[in-house]
Amino acid sequence: KKDEKEKNMALEEFLGISNDKLLTSFAETLYMVGIALIIATIVAFVLAIVLIFTRKGGLYQNVVIYNIINVIINIVRSTPFVVLLVAIMPVTKFLIGTRIGATAAIVPLTVNAIPLLTRLFENSLLDTGNGILEAALAMGATPLQLVTKFILPESLGSVIKFLGENPGACPWDEAKKYFSKSLMSISSEYTLQI
Repeated sequence: KKDEKEKNMALEEFLGISNDKLLTSFAETLYMVGIALIIATIVAFVLAIVLIFTRKGGLYQNVVIYNIINVIINIVRSTPFVVLLVAIMPVTKFLIGTRIGATAAIVPLTVNAIPLLTRLFENSLLDTGNGILEAALAMGATPLQLVTKFILPESLGSVIKFLGENPGACPWDEAKKYFSKSLMSISSEYTLQI
């Protein structure tokens, strides 16, 4: 027990933070990223379906809707996270009631993840191919059946393959970068003190 206590003390001294605070921060990170990922996945899937159906040559072709969503996605994807975080602070304040804290961080994390996941889902849905959709329509499938019975099952393998091959492209990448930068700054401060 004495060795374990000494290891805990060494870790606390190295990081400059107590184990309780470290566990609390870890739980808050899981909370922020988990909620953001759930919300972003739902919104991104709906947007990807809309993009697939409204694109040129799609089942419900509508160039105006497609172009509006496409431009918004491209703008948000190309905006750095810190700039996005500051730009949507008023929205965060309106939705959450505060601009700081774990709950407030969910809004920018979600907004940042939606375009990435939308493109991921859109590309996976495009892999389905028009032949399957045309066959489903010929059988009398409704738009909801197209999505739930044909498009989603066909594209699921492609989504899993993409996430497996590109783990750095996952939406929690920004949180991971922030957390690792925080640990690096803590360790560099500790090194400077020695």
